Amino acid sequence: MRAAVGRTSVVKNTVSQGVMSKRSGSRSSDHEVMRRLSRSQLFKDYERAFSEAMGLPLNIRGRDSWSPSHHGKEDHDSFASILARFNKARAACLVAQTGASHPESTTRTVTWFAGLSESAVPVYVGDHILGFLETGEVMLKNPTKKHFASITRQLRAWGYEADWKHLERAYFRSCVLSPGRYRAMLRLLSIFSQHLSILSNELVVGREKDESANMARARQFIANHQAEPLTLGRVAQAANISRCYFCKMFKKATGMNFVDYLSRVRVEKSKTLLLNPNSRISEAAFASGFQSMTNFNRAFRRIVGRSPTQFRQSLQRLRRAA
Repeated sequence: MRAAVGRTSVVKNTVSQGVMSKRSGSRSSDHEVMRRLSRSQLFKDYERAFSEAMGLPLNIRGRDSWSPSHHGKEDHDSFASILARFNKARAACLVAQTGASHPESTTRTVTWFAGLSESAVPVYVGDHILGFLETGEVMLKNPTKKHFASITRQLRAWGYEADWKHLERAYFRSCVLSPGRYRAMLRLLSIFSQHLSILSNELVVGREKDESANMARARQFIANHQAEPLTLGRVAQAANISRCYFCKMFKKATGMNFVDYLSRVRVEKSKTLLLNPNSRISEAAFASGFQSMTNFNRAFRRIVGRSPTQFRQSLQRLRRAA
């Protein structure tokens, strides 16, 4: 009996360690993709244009990480920056950010006691949330003497003293947007998040790692033959290694199994083909290597987060907007 219990305990521990290792690897992979997104020229250009057009900060962060106050934008005379010097006020801001970054597939906006609103727009890789685009420190109602008085009462109740005249001037200089304009701004961020989601998938597929010549041959073979029926055994043979060893090394090199990697390569190819408005969706599916429309639609929605039809419609809207 004791031996059986011991074996059960070992099995449970092994399974638990395997799950934890998988989660840790996934988080590490997500962190790397987010790091590359934040450093991409696409994000830098958009962030600069957004800040100049709206006068608001824009930050991108991973799902399980937290950014500094003001989304990395320093303005020591802003209302939010002054409030951040008070620990409990800063904590209230973080609570608002937490509420805005709720793990749901929707854009969320939360307003905290100081009247400042924070928003988070999810960025996906495949079918799960990779991180968030964050903006905020904006008022959706005009500042008033009455509201400012309630803020100072709260700060005093927490035991804080400040240059209240300086704080009042900063309060009335806060950025104010109408709810309608703010919603329109968030729609623009949602469109941008879709672009980042597409880029994140490209980064996953094309991730450059230190890999053996065998893995390099495997990747190249898949790229050259992705429109054909491909099996793990066929690619392993082309890479000149055993099937079992290839399976293990491929997962280590790419961060995903062979089937998932092949699906992502084919979906990326199909997105390129869908850029042609004269081609049918079914033509793009079969030309990229999918053997059925059911498999294509399922894989496309899982990886891109939208159906092929919705993806093409978004491209058409962008063309009209341009």
